[in-house]
Amino acid sequence: MNRTETSTERRGVLPLVLASLALVVAAVPALNVALPDVAADTGATQSQLQWIVDAYALVFAGLLLPAGALGDRFGRKPLLVAGLLVFGAGSAAAALCATPGPLIAARALMGVGAAMVMPTTLSIITSSFPVQQRAKAVGAWIGVAGAGAILGLVTSGLLLEWFGWQSVFWLNVVLAGGVAVAALRKIPNSRDERRPGVDLLGGLLLTVALSFVVYGAIEGPELGWTDALTLTMFAAGAGAALLWLLWSLRIPEPLLDPRLFLRRSFTTGVLSISAQFFVFFGFVFMVIQYLQMVLGYTPLRAGLALLPMAMVLGGLSRNAPRLASHLSRRAMSVGGVLLIAVGMLVLSLLDSGSSYWLLLAGIVPLGAGMALATAPATTGIVAALPAAQQGVGSAVNDAAREVGGALGIAVLGSVLNGVYRSDVSSGLPGADPDVALPAQDSLPAALAVAGRLGEPGDAVAAVARDAFAQGMSIAFLVSGGVLMVLAAVLAATHGRRATGANGAGSAIAATVDEHPVAAAAEPAGIAS
Repeated sequence: MNRTETSTERRGVLPLVLASLALVVAAVPALNVALPDVAADTGATQSQLQWIVDAYALVFAGLLLPAGALGDRFGRKPLLVAGLLVFGAGSAAAALCATPGPLIAARALMGVGAAMVMPTTLSIITSSFPVQQRAKAVGAWIGVAGAGAILGLVTSGLLLEWFGWQSVFWLNVVLAGGVAVAALRKIPNSRDERRPGVDLLGGLLLTVALSFVVYGAIEGPELGWTDALTLTMFAAGAGAALLWLLWSLRIPEPLLDPRLFLRRSFTTGVLSISAQFFVFFGFVFMVIQYLQMVLGYTPLRAGLALLPMAMVLGGLSRNAPRLASHLSRRAMSVGGVLLIAVGMLVLSLLDSGSSYWLLLAGIVPLGAGMALATAPATTGIVAALPAAQQGVGSAVNDAAREVGGALGIAVLGSVLNGVYRSDVSSGLPGADPDVALPAQDSLPAALAVAGRLGEPGDAVAAVARDAFAQGMSIAFLVSGGVLMVLAAVLAATHGRRATGANGAGSAIAATVDEHPVAAAAEPAGIAS
C-alpha cells in the first residue's frame, strides 16, 4: 500500500462520504414507514402525504445538477458541509411541525441540503483516492446508494417502536451535525481547476419544469385530469422544459448539454435509471402503507419484511461479475428490467387478506432485477462522456434516479389515490357525509373515523382497506407495463455483443482511470 492510500484510509474520507450519502438517500424511504403516524397526527390527506414525501425528492432532483456545478467551482468540501447543515436544519424544522403545510416546506429544505451533499460525495471520492483504490471506493458508493433505502426503512421502524415519528427527523439532526463536524476535520477540499461557470438559469428552468409536472400528477386525481389548473401545470412544465432546451443550445457551457441525448448509450441509460426508480420509489411509498394499515404490521416489522429484497440485491450485485462474463450489457439490462416487471406483476396480486409469502414472491425478483439493470444503465450514462465531464455524468445519474423517483411517487400515488377515492365512494353508498368524506381523503383518515364509530366502523375500515389494496394493485400493474415498454426499448437499442471472461480484467483496468464510476458500476465483462 502506497503512502497516498495509507493517508486516505487514515483520514477516514470514505466512511464519512458514505455516511453522508446514506443519510440523504435514506431520507425518502425512512419517512414512508412513519406516514401512518404522520397522517394521524397532522390530519394529512393522501395527496398531502404524497407531497410530504415528494417535496424532498423533487427539490433534491431539481437542484442536483446546479449543486454539483457549484461544488466543482467553489470547492466540494464546503458544499458538503453546508449541505449537511442545511439538511439537519430542515430535519429539525420538520420534527417541530404539527400540520402538513409546514412539514412539506421543511422537507423541501431538507431536499436543498441533500442536493448539495450527494454529488459532492462522488466527486470527493474520485478526487481523493488514487486510481488503484478508486474503483473499489466508487463500488462502495454505489452499494450504499442502493442499500440506503432499506437501511432507512429498518432504522425508522426501530425508532417508531418506542418513539414518535418526530424521532426519525431528530436522528437526522444528530447524524448530520456529527458528520459535518468530522468532515471539516478529515475531508480534503478539491475543485475543478478550470473553475467552470454555473448555469443557474438552466438549473432554475429544469427545477420549474419538474415542479409543474409533479404538481399536476399529484393533484390531478383530486382536481380532475381535465381541470384547468391541472392542464395549466402540465403546459407550464412543458413550456419550462422547452425554454431550458432553447437556452441550453445557445450558451457555451450549459448545465446539461441537451446534445448528450443524441448519444444512444446516454439516453438509454437515463431512461432506464429513471424508469427503474420511478417504479421502485412508487413501490416503497405504497407497500409500506399497505403493510401497516391494511395488513396491520408494526413499523419495524414492515421494514424487516423488505429485507429479503435488499439481501437479494446485495448478494447478486457482488456476484454479478461472474454472470456478466457470459452476457452482454443488452442481456443484463433487458433481463434485469424484465425481472423487475415480473416482480411488480406478482405484487399486483396482493389484496387486503394476502399472506407475506405472496409479497416475498414479488420482492425477490424485484431485488434481483434492480441488481442486474442498474449497473449497465449507470455505465451507459457515465461512459458516454469524456473524463473532463465525469462529474456531469455522475450528477445526471443521480438526477435521473431522483427525478424518476419523484415522478413515480406522484404518478403511481395518483393512480392509487384515484382508485381509492372511487372505490370508497361506491363502497359507502348513502353513508353520513361526516363519515364518507373523511374516508375518501386517505386510508388513515378512514381508519380514524372507523375507530370512533365502534362496531359499525368495521365495515368502513374494510371498505377503505379493500379500496387501498385495489388501488395499489392497479398502480403495480401500471408499473409492470412501464417496465415492459422499457425492456422493449432497451432490446431494440442496445448492441448485441457479448464479452467473455478472457480479457475482462484488462478492459476494466483501462476504464478505471478514464471513467472510474463506469468501471465500478459495470461488472467485469459487460459490453455494450
